[in-house]
Amino acid sequence: MSTSTKKFALTEDWTVVILGFSIILITILGFLLPVPSFGWSNSSELFEKVLSVENLQKILIQLVAVVVVAVAGAALLGNSIKPFLTGLPIVYVLTILALIITGNSAVKDLNLEAVIFSLIIGLVIGNTIKLPDWLKASLSTEVFVKIGLVLLGTGVIFSDILKAGSLGLIQALLVVISVWYFAFWISKKMGIDEEMGIMLSSAVSICGVSAAIATSGAIKGDSKKLSYVISLVLITAIPMMIFMPYIAKALSLSEEVTGAWLGGTIDTTGAVVASGSMVGEIALKTSTIVKFSQNVLLGVAAFAISIYWTYTNNPLAKDNETRPSLGIIWERFPKFVLGFVAASLLFSFVIPADTVSAVKGSLKNFQGLWFALAFTSIGLETNFSDLFNKDSRKPLYAFLIAQTFNIFITLIIAYFLFR
Repeated sequence: MSTSTKKFALTEDWTVVILGFSIILITILGFLLPVPSFGWSNSSELFEKVLSVENLQKILIQLVAVVVVAVAGAALLGNSIKPFLTGLPIVYVLTILALIITGNSAVKDLNLEAVIFSLIIGLVIGNTIKLPDWLKASLSTEVFVKIGLVLLGTGVIFSDILKAGSLGLIQALLVVISVWYFAFWISKKMGIDEEMGIMLSSAVSICGVSAAIATSGAIKGDSKKLSYVISLVLITAIPMMIFMPYIAKALSLSEEVTGAWLGGTIDTTGAVVASGSMVGEIALKTSTIVKFSQNVLLGVAAFAISIYWTYTNNPLAKDNETRPSLGIIWERFPKFVLGFVAASLLFSFVIPADTVSAVKGSLKNFQGLWFALAFTSIGLETNFSDLFNKDSRKPLYAFLIAQTFNIFITLIIAYFLFR
């Protein structure tokens, strides 16, 4: 790479903010990406709906959009664009395969997230085939994740949460603070490294997958550790989703209390919705609002974590005698968090409600696609033996202990706030 090209290259975070807001602006102007259909229940529907000419055209248009964004990002970063023209289409096809699997009605009933299949497909291929260098060069996991997070901000609408009153926000604040510190404390007690402990604590306390991703970006975390935490989140969400409604019924909890409990403990939005639906309409509404309330705290948490990480991992400091200046804090602060918060504020208070309704489906679809691409990439980059070995037992135990604490403390808080 020439010196002149690198001279004008942007940082990764600012590049992501520019790309994210370019997508948002283009969408608001009326250029909506088509949303492919991935729902099917039998082979006939698979070929008639998912693999129809019309749907394949939508999938192809999405591929072009993904490649254009990735190439633009590479150009802004001063990197080679060739890998994204040759390798990214392959990553995209593997991701579409994961989305097709997730679209099956039997899989939908289990409320399994697309990212878990993206991760599994990537792990299987990455651990059985030696990847060529040109394919590895297209696995820009951090960029994919951060674009998805900026777009995620468009779905965090403050007005929807405020309409339900302040109780959801109060519970979210109490739960996030108490569970995060407990999870971090138990991780340290068990000898888990601080990087893994912070990602694990954020995933348990805030909003699962999105929180783990945002935290990893804020501290520039190891993608292998991130994929392990995400796996824990998705796997534990399934039994919680199934059994917690029955436990609530056995405890004779009201729908309001049950909904607040479900929304505050189950770590994936899809599982929260499914679990709330098992109880009733009021429980579903309350659980969704509480989950949204915790999502609102994502940007604040990432900001606080990035400052903490900068202070405690300052390479210029010796024995904590030298603290980083405001300039260093700003330099190491994850700028994509600003993009997330700005997108949320824009869609909450500036963009007209009818415009938000018109574009939210397209943006949500594209946001989910970037997350899925990221986890396909993580799987392809990760050695399976590194992901599940004897060293992973402590994080598993810490996660389960923290989640158990989360279940009890959230039940207590929900009971006193929503009874």
